[in-house]
Amino acid sequence: MADLKYVTYCGLFCKQCSNMTYIPQQAKTLYNTLKREGYDFFGPYGSEKFNDFWEYLQELANQDRTNPGCRGGCGDPNCKVRVCAREKDVEICVYCDDYPCDNFETLIKRYPALLGDGRKLKEIGIDAWLKAQEERCSQGYCFSDSRYDIEPE
Repeated sequence: MADLKYVTYCGLFCKQCSNMTYIPQQAKTLYNTLKREGYDFFGPYGSEKFNDFWEYLQELANQDRTNPGCRGGCGDPNCKVRVCAREKDVEICVYCDDYPCDNFETLIKRYPALLGDGRKLKEIGIDAWLKAQEERCSQGYCFSDSRYDIEPE
């Protein structure tokens, strides 16, 4: 079986999340700019909260290397999809007889490519699907590029 570390139970690919793409890139840019301007030295004089901010900014800048993905605990620990998949012992929901179930209602609204990606995964298999997802990553694709920003229920 393929390495599913960065495949969520619902069928998203973690490396296409802004937590692993845009946010680390932007945090690194901000960190480098602030460091170049001497904030690592002068920042604490400007705010007593600076050291906490500086530490967190460094965490954000490294999130693409340290994020454990959905299976490792990233995201809402009470995610209905994750809880259900674990209870049913299903690696990816597309392999469940009930896919897509009511637990997907909000996800489908937020991530319009999710069902199409699920169908593609079933059609071409996990190895080819993972290769296609990595190719998307290499082209700079991120969920937030196509996500509908709705209020979660």
